[in-house]
Amino acid sequence: MSKPQNRIPLKVLNLTNRFLFDEVKEDPQIHQDALSIIFGKEIPLLSHNETEKEVRVSPLARSIRMDVFSMDEDDTVYNTEMQDTKKYDLAKRSRYYQGLIDTGFLEPGIPDYNLLKTVYIIMIMTFDLFGYGKYQYTFEARCNEVPECLLEDKVTRIFLNTKGKNDNEVSEELIEFLHYLENTTDEVAEKSGSERIRRIHDRVCKVKTSEEVGIRYMQAWEEKYYEREEGREEGREELLKEQIAKKLEKGKTLEAIADEVEKDVEEIRGLVEELKNQRNAI
Repeated sequence: MSKPQNRIPLKVLNLTNRFLFDEVKEDPQIHQDALSIIFGKEIPLLSHNETEKEVRVSPLARSIRMDVFSMDEDDTVYNTEMQDTKKYDLAKRSRYYQGLIDTGFLEPGIPDYNLLKTVYIIMIMTFDLFGYGKYQYTFEARCNEVPECLLEDKVTRIFLNTKGKNDNEVSEELIEFLHYLENTTDEVAEKSGSERIRRIHDRVCKVKTSEEVGIRYMQAWEEKYYEREEGREEGREELLKEQIAKKLEKGKTLEAIADEVEKDVEEIRGLVEELKNQRNAI
């Protein structure tokens, strides 16, 4: 397997990078600052703050790994996610996240669903998922027939877009914050009139110059690199198996197949055995 190359240095990362985002938001005060900017008001002191929190309700069910999970002193839950790659499943992903969060807080045998906590799912995106040019899209369940009638299920999903254009509809601080996420530099932070953004930038600078964080970043990058390489290897092997199967159907010998695909006969023999085992398992 080839050696990892072209790793982007930690010192030049923007906050849209999930590793840096998680490291910075691990500080409850900094996450509280970010939430206060998003909601346009002071958020009560965070009493619980975790990054890369894994939630699984069953060994057979798909787990989730939340970027930043936190609770404030009023027991309100905030799940904040950074999405720097355009994906079109984020709406349903937010629904799945909400379901697992609720499941984790309602203990077996408790019949009162009113004990479910107020939950905010926040997706920060470097693209406009909905295409209306908004910096912020906020969704709450309401009645189609009576629009002013809210469901009051205490779940709100917020999608933030760093590419918004409606400057006159949101706070200047939110706009500065979203732009800062994409351009996490001294220059942008210094130009901001927001004390919260400058405090966030101070934390960013400390994280970027930390030797311990630098080691974690290198390890995380290499792990993902090798995972991708292993995935490519598995894909190439499956393609080779398909080719072998087709050649076997044509009556070709192992020696002939090995010669055609430029592989060792024993390697081809091993792949043929794997094909037989896969078919027997069906």
